[in-house]
Amino acid sequence: MKVGALSAAWSMQPLAEVCAFFAEAGCDTIEIGTGGYPGNAHANPAELKSSKKKRDEFLACIADHGLEISALSCHGNPLHPNKEAAQADHDAWRATCDLAAQIGVTCVNGFSGLPGGGPDDRVPNWVVAPWPPDHLDALNYQWEVAINYWKAENKYADKRGVDFCFEMHPNFLVYNPETLIKLREACGERICANFDPSHLWWQGMDPASAVRWLQSKGDVIKHVHAKDVAIYQWNTRVNGVLDTKHYGDEANRSWIFRALGYGHGPLEWNDLISTLRMCGYDGPLSIEHEDSLMTANEGFLKAVAFLKDVAIHEAPGEMTWA
Repeated sequence: MKVGALSAAWSMQPLAEVCAFFAEAGCDTIEIGTGGYPGNAHANPAELKSSKKKRDEFLACIADHGLEISALSCHGNPLHPNKEAAQADHDAWRATCDLAAQIGVTCVNGFSGLPGGGPDDRVPNWVVAPWPPDHLDALNYQWEVAINYWKAENKYADKRGVDFCFEMHPNFLVYNPETLIKLREACGERICANFDPSHLWWQGMDPASAVRWLQSKGDVIKHVHAKDVAIYQWNTRVNGVLDTKHYGDEANRSWIFRALGYGHGPLEWNDLISTLRMCGYDGPLSIEHEDSLMTANEGFLKAVAFLKDVAIHEAPGEMTWA
């Protein structure tokens, strides 16, 4: 397994500086935003895909620091009921897919998207219960929209040899293993997972169990985000885990994202990483910094140190005891 990080938290710095920082910290890989929520400060796919010179310079910058690209990331909502917003995220996804094929990257990370609850809606609508019945009607409509869209995009990705790896994230249609597999089985096997345990832990799931279940459905997990979350039981016991308070209201929230080791310890991370290997995943572990209690640099360096210790770096040896 290789340790790396998503560069989005350092979007104000030039790519060369970020690569040098990652390499000095001991990273092997870098995940780069190409649009949507991560932005495209370090890689504008529309520009790069149309210029071999710019692509060569981009790749040289990364290789000169001893890094590899683990994935390109364009997390957005191409199913947004606002047509302009949906088109912008669709264009970013398509351009990223094209660029990935040109530079030999097989993993593009993103979200499934979320439509409105009906054709006249103006904002996305995340349905979390089947009653009253109009909510279930809305959910059925959303799945129709999503399946029609992602069937076509699965073909687009397949022609380019690229996997689109969904992060299972609340407020999107795919938010747990079941919804991911539902979309994959309806649309095609280029729909895969960028496995981020932080979004599963706070919903009450066990990430290691989720890995086993997902991988029982095929080679589903193609990329892993190394991100932690702390769940504050003194708040969840009163108000549960659904929480719309600002992420900066740390003391009153039910949970917040944390740097690795500040939400779950080595026991949980050792189990998760061992389960990933047991179930066929030996790919990148990409740190995503979203800890509001420390700077990006401090959170990143603590996460690298933690992850270097719990990651499995060597191939398993011969079983001399069996």
